[in-house]
Amino acid sequence: MRDLINFVNYHDIKTTLVYQGSRRFQPVKWLLVCVCLWLAGGWQATAADNPGLSEYDVKAGFLFKLPQFIDWPASTFAAPDAPIVIGIVGDDPFGKTLDELVKGEIVRGHPLAIKRLNPGDDIKSCQVLFICRNNKDQLPSLLQKLKGSPVLTVGDDSGFADQGSMVNFVLVQGKVKLEINPAAAEQAGLQISAKLLKLARIVNPN
Repeated sequence: MRDLINFVNYHDIKTTLVYQGSRRFQPVKWLLVCVCLWLAGGWQATAADNPGLSEYDVKAGFLFKLPQFIDWPASTFAAPDAPIVIGIVGDDPFGKTLDELVKGEIVRGHPLAIKRLNPGDDIKSCQVLFICRNNKDQLPSLLQKLKGSPVLTVGDDSGFADQGSMVNFVLVQGKVKLEINPAAAEQAGLQISAKLLKLARIVNPN
């Protein structure tokens, strides 16, 4: 797992440490520490380990890190410095956490941006689309709209990966774990790092 550490941006921790005197930024600081530990060693994060974090704080940290492990087709971006847009469709369970995490961050030359969408909006304008479990009834129609488009779909409800979501965050005994559907990603022209696949439960729906 040592080489996986190179994929983790420890600058995130360093920049948040300057805020350690502020209660407002403590959860973000600890969240980044949790995610870095998880990615480096396969540790499964749980909000119970850090009382200042909620379930969706932890999931926001994982969602923030996902673009580092995904290769999109070159044609996905209009320019070399075009943003990687993380879309949140319908209910947004993250509050301000995700906005704080992506602020000023760049992944392989692409700044990260957050876009909040309604189910009827142009969801193909994103590179990552998060579908909260509160919107599970919309999942089939959203996946159908995205069929063949290079958009990484991410959910957080049991069965999402089996239905075609490429990445799924699931709670197992209070811990956030990762499921990945590689076939769905390949059909969309996306490549998921083998290093990330090693940390996930692979879903191969019939």
